[in-house]
Amino acid sequence: MRKFIVNVNGTSYEVEVEEVTAGSASSESDMPSKAANGASNHNKKVSTPAGSEKTINAPMPGSILSVNVKPGDTFRSGQVLIVLEAMKMENEIMAPTDGRVVSVNVGKGTVVNSGEALIAYV
Repeated sequence: MRKFIVNVNGTSYEVEVEEVTAGSASSESDMPSKAANGASNHNKKVSTPAGSEKTINAPMPGSILSVNVKPGDTFRSGQVLIVLEAMKMENEIMAPTDGRVVSVNVGKGTVVNSGEALIAYV
């Protein structure tokens, strides 16, 4: 477990996050298809060396309002990649580090669960 301090609307919260190892992550074949939810134009995959991909996961259940990147795009740490609506609030999902998008697993209107992979990157 790793501890972080998260600021939400000026209020600081201390959170613990469990780091998922490669062996315990679910495979793409275990995940339901997102094509019915409007992600068909975003789920192309850019080839990468095996085992080098990381994912950005949904921090909470909600609905995707916008996806600001596509496969092959590069991004900077702190850049807003996705906007997720949860409990009538817009939550910006930001890049944890600099990287390049390998695949986008969601599209506008997709309903996601907490922990679900949104973007794979290297």
